[in-house]
Amino acid sequence: MRLTRFTDVALRMLMRLTVTAEDEDPPTTREVAATMQVPYTHAAKVVARLQHLGLVDARRGRGGGLSLTTAGRSASIGALVRQLEGPGEVVDCEGGAPCPLRSACVLRSALRRAEEAFYASLDPLTLGDLVSSPTGPLLIGISRGRPTPG
Repeated sequence: MRLTRFTDVALRMLMRLTVTAEDEDPPTTREVAATMQVPYTHAAKVVARLQHLGLVDARRGRGGGLSLTTAGRSASIGALVRQLEGPGEVVDCEGGAPCPLRSACVLRSALRRAEEAFYASLDPLTLGDLVSSPTGPLLIGISRGRPTPG
């Protein structure tokens, strides 16, 4: 299974927001986009979707910026990926040229089980789990403009 670029950017942006210190000004969409090396326009669309899902609070103007909501901090990564990816199957058996095997295909059901196993492995994880060491310290360093080890 391969995640869409949208989901990848959303997860990285949420991880960045997770490591924002309480005494730090909330980062702007532009700042998070630069830190995560994604185009601003793409980041803005992601923020709008995350805000709609109730995971991010976005405030404009002086003193504004992005912050995680309580729901965002506790959300299951599996549930989040399901929401961002949307419904659909790994393989499109019904597309423009429907597969002649679709009514009796073992592969289709095996792929459906594999997809659910993929999501189930993400279900117990939260953003806090994703930013544990070594990821969290690296995110803090790059968000503050420090060189990354490597």
